[in-house]
Amino acid sequence: MILTPDEIAQTLSFGPWPPETRPDISNKASGHEAAIALGAALFTDTILSADGRFTCASCHDPAQGFTVRLSRAAGRKVLDRNSPSLWNLSGLRWFGWGGKSDNLWAASLHPIIAELEMAHTADSWASALSTSRYTPEFETIFGPIAEQPPQTVLVNTAKTLAAYQETLVTNATPFDVFRDALERDDLVAAARYSEGAQRGLQFFLGRGNCNICHSGPRFSNNEFHDAGVPYFLDTTTVDPGRFQGLKLLQSSPYTLAGEWNDDDDNSGAWAVQSVRQTHADFGTFRTPSLRGVAETAPYMHNGSLTDLAAVVRHYNEIDLERMHAEGEAILLPLNMTEIEMSDLVEFIESLSELPK
Repeated sequence: MILTPDEIAQTLSFGPWPPETRPDISNKASGHEAAIALGAALFTDTILSADGRFTCASCHDPAQGFTVRLSRAAGRKVLDRNSPSLWNLSGLRWFGWGGKSDNLWAASLHPIIAELEMAHTADSWASALSTSRYTPEFETIFGPIAEQPPQTVLVNTAKTLAAYQETLVTNATPFDVFRDALERDDLVAAARYSEGAQRGLQFFLGRGNCNICHSGPRFSNNEFHDAGVPYFLDTTTVDPGRFQGLKLLQSSPYTLAGEWNDDDDNSGAWAVQSVRQTHADFGTFRTPSLRGVAETAPYMHNGSLTDLAAVVRHYNEIDLERMHAEGEAILLPLNMTEIEMSDLVEFIESLSELPK
């Protein structure tokens, strides 16, 4: 054991895993077994695409950590961003790289109606669903489709997709075995965690300050930061990140402050009602969880880094000229040795699932 008492205390803050989950009170389908089953079936069916070309799994492949091996997702043209993983979404406050949704059912709804993705309208989706094999299941949960406005059918569909995605939780990892052994003071079991991964954890907690953003059991604060990654899409256009996400969020009818929230008290509405767009939001992106990250290359919002070694090297040699003058001054070149970079990669890899 090479960790200090303070490092052990910090390590315990990353668990236990998996966390206790609760139904989403904004979604009446949350935790409903029939809704989960329907959402799972729809997730892999081309019916969600107006022309039958795509499924949700086209960009979020279960066999690839619910993402795909493309730098930027492929819709009806190459999209602006890398496909984020769908692991461990339950209970988050913001969704998507730019945080344009404050709930999971809205994040599930937007691709269905996005022109460059599924390209349905509320009317076309209600029509497709009403003549599909899913009609009995949907109507058992929500009632007759013919008696619902198309917009209601669309939102209820998204809520089944969200109910399914809430069940996507990563399993225990080598890190969790180590962390839990420390908690019960079982140093024999803890010693089975490699010294390389322990050294990487020490760097993560110490000189690297990685846990400023990658904190808590999810290894993410789920907030928005400038990681020094270029946000140019081509020579003339940029991805505004959170700046644009806030604009879309505040103009959306599908937030927790809107009529589609199933929580009568609108208890989550405060976040969207109080958040304000600022210049410092430009080019910032949501911090992804590191759980399961070894399965989800390539990395960053634009998929520009091909593997974890490239991610570590990016932070090791970060170009401060790419950082916003008015943004956060939390990143500096780490000046790591090759051994330190290898140790950090080994630690990050230990946050992915135990071998079966």
